[in-house]
Amino acid sequence: MTATLLRTAAELHARVRHGRRAVVMTMGALHEGHATLIRTAREIAGPEGEVVVTVFVNPLQFGEGEDLDRYPRTLDADIKIAEQAGADAVFAPSADEVYPGGEPQVRVSAGPMGERLEGSSRPGHFDGMLTVVAKLLHLTRPDVALYGQKDAQQLALIRRMVRDLNFGVEIVGVPTVREDDGLALSSRNRYLSAKERRTALALSQALFAGRDRHAAQEALRARAREVPATHARAEALSAIGESRAAADAHAVAKALPGAPSAVRAAARLVLDDAARLDPPIALDYLALVDPSDFSEVDDDFAGEAVLAVAARVGTTRLIDNLPLTFGTLGAAS
Repeated sequence: MTATLLRTAAELHARVRHGRRAVVMTMGALHEGHATLIRTAREIAGPEGEVVVTVFVNPLQFGEGEDLDRYPRTLDADIKIAEQAGADAVFAPSADEVYPGGEPQVRVSAGPMGERLEGSSRPGHFDGMLTVVAKLLHLTRPDVALYGQKDAQQLALIRRMVRDLNFGVEIVGVPTVREDDGLALSSRNRYLSAKERRTALALSQALFAGRDRHAAQEALRARAREVPATHARAEALSAIGESRAAADAHAVAKALPGAPSAVRAAARLVLDDAARLDPPIALDYLALVDPSDFSEVDDDFAGEAVLAVAARVGTTRLIDNLPLTFGTLGAAS
């Protein structure tokens, strides 16, 4: 399959459409994470449908002092990766094509959710992101658009915009793709030196520590439910590592063994250790949030949550996250 390079919306609109159009939006510098998105889009669109990959470095998403000028532009390589993953077309418009007349005076506001976590660290970032996503949805006119779960807050905001503003498009989230050592794939990973990359592993290691703590506590809760509320129950709980004082049947039954505070604490231990490495990790935030609005969850929370982290290693800022489920006998990973 040969992917066609398109530079204008008119060229894209002139294409004859058969079946569903699936769109994957990128800022270029494609890697295996993007390829996974494109392959998933190919499966959704089917042999009769069309997969369009957009490549556009959106200036509205970069704040003062951020890396717009040095953000990698690798269009020729991007086209090859998109083509190999199953794309029919690569839409790579100029800034003038997307923003005729300069920066738009009317923009999409991300609202309160856009002011938390990434929005607090990067003011205006999500307004710029939603504005360009809205424009690209109009320009590409897809039936379905796919985004990576690594940018969990971005995905949540896009879903909210599509719902709140009645966009007629299906939004699909695709799980994060990781290196063998756990580091989440990102176009910014190429900025890391070998030593910085070793330090950067602390982001995923912190998330895995939180996930493992959660899983262990959920297993304790399951065990507690299985044992009758008698002396035998206390003995059984002691046998799996709990002290007798903590093994009171009522205390265990009413405790929240998968409590968010314990998950945060396990993840923070890893990040605290990484702050003493050479080079050190500079933590921006560690948060356990409700994906519906990205507010911090309390210890009585039940349902889907996102454990998210952002930090700098050297001059490179990285983000990562994992989904977790509270109040059931298992955790997503």
